[in-house]
Amino acid sequence: MSTAAPRFAKLPENSNLSLRDQICESVSAAITSQSLAVDRPLPSCRELAEQLGVSRNTVFAAYNRLVDLELLVSRDRSGYFVNPEMAALQQAVESEAVTAASSVTCPVSFRENELMPVVNPLDWHTYPYPFIYNQIDPDLFPVDGWRECTRQALGRKHMPVWASDSVESDSRQLVQQLRQRLLNTRGIYAEEDEILITLGSQNALFILGTIFSQNRKPIALEDPGFFGARNAFRLSGNELVGVPIDDDGLIPSAIPTGCKLVFTTPSHQFPTMVTMSQFRREELIEVAEEKDFLIIEDDYEAEMNYVAKSSPSLHSIDDRARVIYVGSLSKTVSPGIRIGFIVAHRDIIREARVARGVMMRHPPTIVQEIVALFFQLGHYDAHLRNIERRYKKRWHAMNSALTRHLGMLQHTQSEGGTSFWLSGPVGFDATELAGRLRSRGVLVDRGQDYYLNYNDRRSFRLGFAYVPVANMDAGLQVIAEEVRAMM
Repeated sequence: MSTAAPRFAKLPENSNLSLRDQICESVSAAITSQSLAVDRPLPSCRELAEQLGVSRNTVFAAYNRLVDLELLVSRDRSGYFVNPEMAALQQAVESEAVTAASSVTCPVSFRENELMPVVNPLDWHTYPYPFIYNQIDPDLFPVDGWRECTRQALGRKHMPVWASDSVESDSRQLVQQLRQRLLNTRGIYAEEDEILITLGSQNALFILGTIFSQNRKPIALEDPGFFGARNAFRLSGNELVGVPIDDDGLIPSAIPTGCKLVFTTPSHQFPTMVTMSQFRREELIEVAEEKDFLIIEDDYEAEMNYVAKSSPSLHSIDDRARVIYVGSLSKTVSPGIRIGFIVAHRDIIREARVARGVMMRHPPTIVQEIVALFFQLGHYDAHLRNIERRYKKRWHAMNSALTRHLGMLQHTQSEGGTSFWLSGPVGFDATELAGRLRSRGVLVDRGQDYYLNYNDRRSFRLGFAYVPVANMDAGLQVIAEEVRAMM
């Protein structure tokens, strides 16, 4: 039997229908649920008869009955196929009707977890004003450069590198490019065995949470902070404690004694976007030595600075191997390629590599090779200059529009990034505001989702990376109207 043919494991149980009609019922159910491809033949009469343990004549009769009902079409020398007109009709019906819940209950139950799901709609790009997190403008992506790198990576010269099993290793070309073209811009000089490639920063945080979970001490996080880190550390079995922030970033003196790790986003604090001062950075490293904990530095949007030079990374001023550096190409290249990395002491990297190997062996080598060429051929540097120029223009336009339209709210002072953090007075409900704005075509990020205990509803976050400058003013006018109505 062809391994490409669909399988029908069994006929309906306790059915009063004839064998022919039972076969019709099974096939038609698969058609209406869109489980069968239009361009793929169904099993032959002989194959389906063997699957179901019936005669070929019974299957032949069932198929012909489905042809008469216009559910299937028969093609000479090719077999039976789903009728394309029926497939199109089914899609149209499903787009208008509400799909009924499955009558089959799950045989296991799950206790309620504390993970924070992404609450934005999948069709966010259809909204007129999607001021939401981590959505980049696809028009800025260098398609021609990426296509050239892909073409070269798929050539015979590079094929042996990615076509074989890399076990748990990484692309040496990508590691070298990260060392020479990205990490040294952050003052980080690491050896090859001190770098691990991951599927974005989210995967990096889960790996770190996993290898440190055997140490029963808690992990401290900024509060408010990155809910992705919160999810990663919770799912890997760690206890969490929140640490407050101020205009200089995370407050080291507020870190409780007994923590094993402290997670921070010093370049642009997630979500308030404040930059940790140099004094605060040095203080944090000193406190790490005093209280004996490690620091996970997520260098979020370090490249996006518009009114000041980039601050040095924590890793670059750490001479005691206490900082674990996490980076990603999601904001500078594309979130869809899912490439990130960890830089840390080689002993930590060795443990992280083993954990990653258990999870997924390694990120796709072909993608690593394409990204390496993207760096090597100069496309990354050119692309980074382009988005810095574009985002700088949008940042200043957004900053001015906030002053004009939302001066009644407080927004934190930042030096760059691709979002702004706004807070209302005591009693203001930004969660309600988000709901009202969504009905008017405006998407914003609810502030309460960034707090460890979801206990502050006064704030919200506006991302502008996807919103064109021409649309910002109109979008903020809508927000201002709803804010005034609520205040």
